[in-house]
Amino acid sequence: MNFLFKIIILFSKLPLKVLYGLADFIFVILYFVVGYRKDVVLQNLKNSFPAKSDSELKIIRKKFYHNFCDYLVETLKSFTISSHELRVRVQHLNQDVFHEAKKENKNVILLAGHIFNWEWFNALATIIPQEKSFPVYRKVQSSFWEQKVKAIRNRFGNHALEAKEVIRHIFKNTNDGNSVYMFVADQTPHSSEVTYGLEFLHQKTPAFVGYDKLSTRMDLVFVYCEMKKVKRGYYQINYHRIYPDGEKFQEYEVVRKFHKMLETTINKRPDNYLWSHRRWKYQDSIKVMETRI
Repeated sequence: MNFLFKIIILFSKLPLKVLYGLADFIFVILYFVVGYRKDVVLQNLKNSFPAKSDSELKIIRKKFYHNFCDYLVETLKSFTISSHELRVRVQHLNQDVFHEAKKENKNVILLAGHIFNWEWFNALATIIPQEKSFPVYRKVQSSFWEQKVKAIRNRFGNHALEAKEVIRHIFKNTNDGNSVYMFVADQTPHSSEVTYGLEFLHQKTPAFVGYDKLSTRMDLVFVYCEMKKVKRGYYQINYHRIYPDGEKFQEYEVVRKFHKMLETTINKRPDNYLWSHRRWKYQDSIKVMETRI
């Protein structure tokens, strides 16, 4: 494992221009030779965009694989990329939401989707007024790779938290406007954890609701992270504060609003979403189904 990781670090130090050449090669292997999850991707697209023709969907699928391969090498680069280069390549728009939260003495919950490239959020910690930044990740089976995943998340002064411990951490942490928690919030809960679902991209969709419990019990600032790929290797993230319809959030209100905003983002550039993920495999486990978002 250590030897493999040393090779990964060597590749990570290559210029992105070279790594994108590697991404083009990986694309040929995954798309034309291996056909990695092509049927899964196409079926997800068909279910999500029933009005689009087969030819339109196949164009989106092919673009998705190009973006997916870029994501792979960009994640590889995450081990060694400098905060300066990340700040050049990722533009953070509407940073006022962080300063507002600081003035209001409220901690921030960032909600992002699997839009490429969510792995490049990490340098945000170097530019916001909050002193503590906590990226949330899901535990991986290998303890070796668990440490390496945390190493990527912990760069630039972050303190990565495993998903099962983050809710407890937030409740225990002082709500003083000095902490930011970063969720990739469209995770698929395990079948045993599915309690709530909604219609998302024309499908019954199980939703992770851990952060929703926070919205009704604590006075926090919830922010949607709208990721946009400007061009290869360059991104914009626009931060949108999520407000309650009334005086405070009702149950599942944040979940609905997050998914509605994410759906809008996906409809703008569908090839930038992670379609190879089996997002809808636990549809039949939904106990409470919301008919609108």
